[in-house]
Amino acid sequence: MKIQLYRVLTGASGLALAAIATSASAEPISKQAVIDAQKTWGEGIVAIAKVHADGGDYAARATQHIDDLYAYGETNVMFKPTLAAEDQFRETFDEALSYFIGQDGTEDKGFAISGWTDVRWESNGIYTNDTSAMAMGNYYFTGPDGNETKVEYTFGYVLLNGDLKINLHHSSIPYSPE
Repeated sequence: MKIQLYRVLTGASGLALAAIATSASAEPISKQAVIDAQKTWGEGIVAIAKVHADGGDYAARATQHIDDLYAYGETNVMFKPTLAAEDQFRETFDEALSYFIGQDGTEDKGFAISGWTDVRWESNGIYTNDTSAMAMGNYYFTGPDGNETKVEYTFGYVLLNGDLKINLHHSSIPYSPE
């Protein structure tokens, strides 16, 4: 019995090491891939706002945005939105959707349906490895009036089935001394 258990454990260990070796030999995530993911995220926010302004199904567009870009359902996601105080952390898909499109009876007014016309990124740093990446800096949301709102961000990404997905999203308004 001990020999059979040893063989099973040895075989499982070998498979685990092979999986690690396979992921370690993969191409590292490039900084450009992170920049592209940021651009796609910003374009998605603008698209949600446009669909809302045009009277379309903005909830479906926001759902697609979250499904395509966040790792909900695939791994844990840590999301701390900018305009969240009562429900600061959005661990679930439904909580993220509520933040983006609003929900009656909550603090969520619909960040992504606020009429944004552009999102511009200025990264302070982008760090990558084989299966994850992090980026931090400022992003600027252009409102319908043409004014920009500066927001600080930290995004974490994981590589899942060849796609970068967000597993960490923290954003906040910059500190302003009184």
